[in-house]
Amino acid sequence: MTDYERQRQRMVERQILKRGVRSHRVLAAMEKIPRHRFVPEDSYGHAYEDSPLSIGKGQTISQPYMVALMTECAAPEPDDRVLEVGTGSGYQTAILAELAREVYSLERIPELAERAEGLLSRLGYENVSIRVGDGSEGWREKAPFDAIIVTAGAPELPDPLVEQLAEGGRLVIPIGSAHHQTLCTVKKERNKIQREEGTGCVFVPLIGTFGWEEKPSGRHS
Repeated sequence: MTDYERQRQRMVERQILKRGVRSHRVLAAMEKIPRHRFVPEDSYGHAYEDSPLSIGKGQTISQPYMVALMTECAAPEPDDRVLEVGTGSGYQTAILAELAREVYSLERIPELAERAEGLLSRLGYENVSIRVGDGSEGWREKAPFDAIIVTAGAPELPDPLVEQLAEGGRLVIPIGSAHHQTLCTVKKERNKIQREEGTGCVFVPLIGTFGWEEKPSGRHS
């Protein structure tokens, strides 16, 4: 067992399992995927710590526990089609690719999309499609989706994402102010929406038509 493998094992045991994530499939994916490959090389030594990390362009790779929790809430099944809004580093994308048949991921910053696409390809993921675009509008041509994960905070529930959710589908999204959100799980059953609020969290803002406006002084996602 390599040192990185030991670090992943400890990460899963101490940060994720102990906090209540119980899905064996999610835990196995978190233990398998080399999280350090998704952060800048000078951050390799911090890749398995209990915190988000900067990946450049004003973006972050989420805390391992938050990745696991959101994935468990989305509950992707082996035959599912999944939409991810906010590719970022590609780490959450890789977790979803381990668990679902097809993963479609939207990223509005071209440099991040290109970097993630290259890394995921090198790691052997062939069931992932990445596109540069406004994630708040979803990916209508590929809908409906059995699960949708949004890795940025929205001021309210984006209508296009709800519309693109399949019957019985699950949408996991942080909703709140630009500086603090509540993790919400939305389920569509008989064309009715059920919304369940979970833990408090802090994500970078979801920029787009159905999210926050981009500030001229900087870029966010």
